[in-house]
Amino acid sequence: MSNYPVDMSVTPEVKAFFDPDTNTISYVVKDPASAACAVIDSVMDIDYAAGRITYKHADKIISWITDNGLKLEWIIETHVHADHLSAAPYIQQKLGGKIGIGDKIMVVQNTFGKVFNEGTEFQRDGSQFDALFADGDTYKIGNLEAFTIYTPGHTPACMVHVMGNAAFVGDTLFMPDGGSARADFPGGDAGQLYDSIQKVLALPDEMRLFMCHDYGPNGRDIQWETTVAEEKAHNIHVGGGKTRADFIRFRTERDQQLAMPRLIIPSLQVNMRAGDIPTDKDGNPMLKVPVNKL
Repeated sequence: MSNYPVDMSVTPEVKAFFDPDTNTISYVVKDPASAACAVIDSVMDIDYAAGRITYKHADKIISWITDNGLKLEWIIETHVHADHLSAAPYIQQKLGGKIGIGDKIMVVQNTFGKVFNEGTEFQRDGSQFDALFADGDTYKIGNLEAFTIYTPGHTPACMVHVMGNAAFVGDTLFMPDGGSARADFPGGDAGQLYDSIQKVLALPDEMRLFMCHDYGPNGRDIQWETTVAEEKAHNIHVGGGKTRADFIRFRTERDQQLAMPRLIIPSLQVNMRAGDIPTDKDGNPMLKVPVNKL
């Protein structure tokens, strides 16, 4: 990993917030040398059937940050999620901070701008976000150095964010008994996903890996933290020396059996806008349902 500024001597403080409705884990990551922190992969609550948005999950994160006297500097999205809505603008309004995502967001915006028949007023240049990261970019959370690894495959805009000895992998990997995420969304690619996972597994064995999702396979309790060594040895999809060809074959066959995520339609529309809800011509919050497009 000589191309990336790995520093295993720094241990950031990580607080996890599990959302049982979407099986998403959001994180607050604190610089051990200051009060600065970042939020990773926040969740906005939606009652899809009722068309009602609430912020219970985000309020828990906000309360924890304020109760501990922290200063929010970054609100990070590891990718454009298809299974939950981001609460980034809501958190930013309450606490400040910059919203950041990978610079391939423009590919996602162009793809789904067409799917949802967005007009010319929908900008496809990533300008809804405060920062766009490329592979190997660095940024700071207080004194804590962070860097990005471009990890396409699940989506074209996936990134892993590494902060000291902690890496936040988004949907690139699941816990060892969970395997990996699907690669059949528009712009996804099983071969790319395998290659991206190998980049993560090339990090030091002791690197802590934090998942974005966990579904408790075989009835076990929800978990979200593992290590590179554990993934290399035991991941059911890529561990133990499984080949690229084996992974592509399995991932392709598996993805053909999966249903679309329950919240994919609202999630994509909101998340490609950095968490903002689209509006109709009169300015009313409104979501579209494309027919036979996904």
